[in-house]
Amino acid sequence: MNKTMCVIGLGYIGLPTAVTFANYGVKVHGVDVNPAAVRSIQEKKLHIEEPGLQERLNKAVDEGYLTASTTPQEADVFIVAVPSPINADKTANLEYVREATKSIVPYLRKGNLVILESTVPPKTVERVMIPELVKSGLDIGTELYVAHSPERVIPGRIFEELINNGRIIGGINKKSAEMTKELYELFVKGPIHLTDATTAELVKVMENTYRDVNIAFANELAKLAEELDVNIWEAIHYANFHPRVNIHFPGPGVGGHCIAVDPWFLVELGGEKAQMIHLARTINDGMPLFTAQKTQKILNENNIAGGKVAVLGLAFKGNVDDMRESPSLEVIHELQQLGLEVVSFDPHIKENKHPTQTQNFEEAVNDADMLLVLTDHKEFKEYNPLSITPKNKIVLDTKNCLDREKWKEAGFQFHLLGDAKNK
Repeated sequence: MNKTMCVIGLGYIGLPTAVTFANYGVKVHGVDVNPAAVRSIQEKKLHIEEPGLQERLNKAVDEGYLTASTTPQEADVFIVAVPSPINADKTANLEYVREATKSIVPYLRKGNLVILESTVPPKTVERVMIPELVKSGLDIGTELYVAHSPERVIPGRIFEELINNGRIIGGINKKSAEMTKELYELFVKGPIHLTDATTAELVKVMENTYRDVNIAFANELAKLAEELDVNIWEAIHYANFHPRVNIHFPGPGVGGHCIAVDPWFLVELGGEKAQMIHLARTINDGMPLFTAQKTQKILNENNIAGGKVAVLGLAFKGNVDDMRESPSLEVIHELQQLGLEVVSFDPHIKENKHPTQTQNFEEAVNDADMLLVLTDHKEFKEYNPLSITPKNKIVLDTKNCLDREKWKEAGFQFHLLGDAKNK
């Protein structure tokens, strides 16, 4: 494809997107406000962890199809892939999208296509991007084309899903959508569906909100199961054999850049019309406190006051280094509020990014009164419990990722979130 591209935002979505287009022969210029991230890319070093990214980055840079800097440059296509977090009051923070859009205005020319990949509240293209883009002096829809094509990938499997998953593309008009479809057809094998921008924005937020509501249901079931002496993981497993049932699994909370954030967009927009969505968010946001209280209860039952807890896992999901909105951080906060000492360890987070963190597993567990597993990393599943010698052999698994019988045979008192059979 004889087009040039400028990608604004080189994080967990922007960088994989940039290198994928570059690997398919598009000349890509990546932009990020973080000079350290830009320098890393220029030197073919990764500032994020993702399987397959290093090889693809090497190829893109070595073949001259990917450059990076802190400032945009002229191109045929501009992709905005910046964060869209929530503020402390749970309202959407769209300043990254606004500033990224503003930054490309001086470089726009007739015939350009601007694509927003960030997951955003419905009407963001219309209310946030367009008011900035009109400052280019180009007529929107006839001289400058605009679309929303939200990513549908998950850390740890980004490249597989970037290529094989279907995409939803919403244009401000038919030509904007068709131009965007032609671009992504370069590598997307899944079906591509065209609609308007606001519908595409809503679709992406709906997808993540569905999962959040489903997880909230599972978390309520987990609490109920503990009162019934039922293993909720087993119960969900059997319930999901029903051809029209797909219950998700419980956990210590919901993290990541999408599921823990996007439902709040609908709560903010919908108010009283979004009661179920709001309740689900409240339930899931309450799981770190529930997990901390369960931890303290187990320690109290073992006559351990003010104990030390070794938290295993800071990333929001297994086998990645992504701590965005991770419930582990809230669990640690709640544990400390209860007066417990905490040390944390995560094999995927190579630099200490939290005050409780250590890079040494033995240092974390050796004098701990209890192990608390919050992330289902492969490394944790493969640990030999016979080689782990904390002060007290107690473990609480919130992800159902450990082999219960193996840990019990090693002398551990084993507890599982959503299962009170060991009481």
